[in-house]
Amino acid sequence: MPAVGPRSVRCTAGGLLHGGALMGLAGAAGGWSAFLDLPDGSTGTATVDSTTHFLRGVSAGHVEAAARPLHAGRSVIVIGTEVRDADGRPVGRVTRTRAVLR
Repeated sequence: MPAVGPRSVRCTAGGLLHGGALMGLAGAAGGWSAFLDLPDGSTGTATVDSTTHFLRGVSAGHVEAAARPLHAGRSVIVIGTEVRDADGRPVGRVTRTRAVLR
């Protein structure tokens, strides 16, 4: 993600990275993680539930997301995604439950 700053279009009026941008990044990382864990015979996934916990604001630098499966079953995949700032500090945590499509 490009660097953020007070004039960035991805920021709130207060100069912090918008929560929707963090959720979008976490959603993309989580979607790829779910795709990589699809069981045989499935065609994709659909989000059933998504919970986001914002831990700190980001006013400069960049953010990174790392996703991993917490449960990869035949009908449901649960993905946990951590978002960290440029200094490696946790910014947010997203848990998303995805139904497996057949």
